[in-house]
Amino acid sequence: MTLSEVRSLIRAVPDFPKPGIVFRDITPLLAHPAGFSATIDALAEQARGVHADGILAIESRGFIFGAALAHRLGLPLQLVRKKGKLPRDSISIRYELEYGHDHLEVHTDAIEPGGRYLIVDDLLATGGTASAAVRLVRQQQGIVASCLFVVELSTLNGRKTLGDVPVASLLSFR
Repeated sequence: MTLSEVRSLIRAVPDFPKPGIVFRDITPLLAHPAGFSATIDALAEQARGVHADGILAIESRGFIFGAALAHRLGLPLQLVRKKGKLPRDSISIRYELEYGHDHLEVHTDAIEPGGRYLIVDDLLATGGTASAAVRLVRQQQGIVASCLFVVELSTLNGRKTLGDVPVASLLSFR
C-alpha cells in the first residue's frame, strides 16, 4: 500500500472540536490492517537513519504508532503522559495551549543522560505538545534525535516551534 493510499484512509471531519477546525481522524487508518502496516513500515524507514536509543511516544494516539514502531525497531518505549497518569516518580513540564496550559510528564528513569530519543506522535499541528516533550528529554540531559509524525498540518507551522530538532512526517495536509 502506498502513502497516497494511506492518506486516503485519514478522514477530514469539519468543525470538530469547534467550528472552523478540520480534524484529521486516523481511526479509519487504524481499522485498516494493510494501511496501518504500511504506515509502520514507512515510519520505520524514516526512523532507521536516526540512530535512536529509544522511542518516546506522546499520549495518547502517539502510543499506538510509537509502540508498533518500537516493536518493529527493537527499541525501548517510554511514555509521555498528561500530569498525574504515571505511577512512579516523574518529571513534569508545563506548556502553553491556545486556551490555557497543560503539563506533560515522563518517568524520572525514562531518559538516560546522553541517550538519543525519537519522539513519536500521530500529528504535528502547532508543535506545542511535541516541543514540551523535547524539553522533557533535554531537561534530563537526553538528546532528541528527531521527531516523527504520521500527519503534519503544514499551515500551522509546528516545525518552526520545534526549532533545531529534525522533524519528519509521512503525510502533510493544509
